[in-house]
Amino acid sequence: MTHARIVLWLSLTLRSTRSLCRAHFVEWQPPKPPNPGAMENGTGPCREERPPTAQETTVTEGAAKIVFPSSNEVFYNPVQEFNRDLTCAVITEFARIQLGTKGIQIKVPGEKDLQKVVVDLSEQEEEKVDWKDGENLAPGDKPQIAVVGEICEEGLRVLEGLAASGLRSIRFALEVPGLRSVVANDASARAVDLMRHNVQLNGVAHLVQPNQADARMLMYQHQKVSERFDVIDLDPYGSPAPFLDAAVQAVSEGGLLCVTCTDMAVLAGNSGETCYSKYGAMALKSRACHEMALRIVLHSLDLRANCYQRFVVPLLSISADFYVRVFVRVFTGQAKVKASASKQALVFQCVGCGALHLQRLGKAAGASGGRVKFSAACGPPVSPECEHCGQRHQLGGPLWAEPIHNLDFVGRVLEAVSTNPERFHTSERIRGVLSVITEELPDVPLYYTLDQLSSTIHCNTPSLLQLRSALLHAGFRVSLSHACKSAVKTDAPSTALWDIMRCWEKTCPVKRERLSETSPAFRILSVEPRLQANFTIREDANPSSRQRGLKRFQANPEANWGPRPRARPGAKAASEVLERRRLLQNKRKDPPEDRAQRAARLKTFPCKRFKEGTCQRGEQCCYSHSPLPGASADATPTDCPETPPTRTPLDLGPAAGPGVD
Repeated sequence: MTHARIVLWLSLTLRSTRSLCRAHFVEWQPPKPPNPGAMENGTGPCREERPPTAQETTVTEGAAKIVFPSSNEVFYNPVQEFNRDLTCAVITEFARIQLGTKGIQIKVPGEKDLQKVVVDLSEQEEEKVDWKDGENLAPGDKPQIAVVGEICEEGLRVLEGLAASGLRSIRFALEVPGLRSVVANDASARAVDLMRHNVQLNGVAHLVQPNQADARMLMYQHQKVSERFDVIDLDPYGSPAPFLDAAVQAVSEGGLLCVTCTDMAVLAGNSGETCYSKYGAMALKSRACHEMALRIVLHSLDLRANCYQRFVVPLLSISADFYVRVFVRVFTGQAKVKASASKQALVFQCVGCGALHLQRLGKAAGASGGRVKFSAACGPPVSPECEHCGQRHQLGGPLWAEPIHNLDFVGRVLEAVSTNPERFHTSERIRGVLSVITEELPDVPLYYTLDQLSSTIHCNTPSLLQLRSALLHAGFRVSLSHACKSAVKTDAPSTALWDIMRCWEKTCPVKRERLSETSPAFRILSVEPRLQANFTIREDANPSSRQRGLKRFQANPEANWGPRPRARPGAKAASEVLERRRLLQNKRKDPPEDRAQRAARLKTFPCKRFKEGTCQRGEQCCYSHSPLPGASADATPTDCPETPPTRTPLDLGPAAGPGVD
């Protein structure tokens, strides 16, 4: 009985303990979220604000303050602050245009009152008349003003498909006026949990909605016209190709699509077959590879949009640092889609002199009655061999052959940034890059470089002003390119360009006897120029952005800057990864040896001349003079007189056969 009572008492005790634990768990269970709309989006409950721990880092960028783990579990790259600043500026001007059609004005912190309220002078006159006729309107009928941090009921719906820490979405909510909602989506549960904390930390829970889902599925679920997003921002790690098909369907009519590509090795021509599988175009290794990458991305976007009777209109295309960034608007129209073939082109590039020729895929010609007739283009524009150097051509593309910028829109963004430079930390660079873009020739795809032209014919390199002046004196247009510091973008044909270089070579002659008769330099210089170049410096040869000394190109922002490692669960801190990279750099190369180590290594090899009896160096010989056994298996092939002379002393394999001495 005593044993039975003990067992009964223990069972009752354990039962009461379980009940107490359950009650304690229920008592401290997190409360339900107060915002039911967040649950509809699948965001889950928002957690209470917590101070950053020792394993977390706090970063302030723009108006946002975020906390992210020091370990590389959630991706963050401070070098792309320029990317985020530019995106905020572009979306602000896009919101100004879109909401202006609805009679809503936006107010940006730092801008002067009544600045940039209307688009052009005609609309200014119409607005003056409207205000004069509506002086006695009720207060509720006055134009609505949208400010940052507040919900605009008729504002833009923004989606950031791959939000990571949520920094970009939080900056949208704090810096861009006229927003209705911002969906910050990521497939990582750790990233979404971090986003919820950062949203609460910045007090933008009423605008930013964290969401955990696959970005493609989320965009496919918003294909209905009433559910589409006005702005979609895609900044993935690597290629955005898997998301483009869903993105062109989920953006609203005339909406803004912002895409970043960081797989520049693929887009720059290092792997043409991979570029074709991702973007539907062959990339070439060229000095103009950065602009070619932009045009390949635009071609890929337009090609995917055409499948759904939609087409893209580029607003701004940027090549910066280690990535490219495009901003396009997406429209619907069957008639406009028919013109897409005439906007694409193939590229013929000479492998010898690098001459570029474009071949359009389609042809659009005017017909009677104001109609446009589309047909296949005729070509090719080149012969089997290059007319300048006799080399063959490589075929690349198709790529976008139309302008990659909307200069009116770029001018609006540039004006807004210039009048409010305190808004962004990288305002100086944004001004410089956009200024160069406004000076680019919009109807001239691709470009040449100074070092490319001079190295082809092995001559001294002319200055940028000298070459630009020669092209201007010859009656051609010329401009810089934001994608390359030494770019020469011109509408001059390759024949005129090489004539100018032939004239320049006469001022610093190249020794013909040092050139091979089959080399591109010999064949180009063997032809007399038909165009007499004038290298006198012209005043208009120096562009305005260069005269003002604007910051056009990126200086190294920090040590070991560039693409960061991919975020992984349980990963080490980014600083530890970079330090390990530095330590393991060149690990496969032999370490440098000093003189003593080299002498000891050479002493392991027998001296051939000592064996033949002709070595006169004695003990000063760097090779070994030690006597070798008569028929030892350790003898090397270099000691065998019957060994063929093609064998080197480095071949230390065992000798075999009866001929060993």
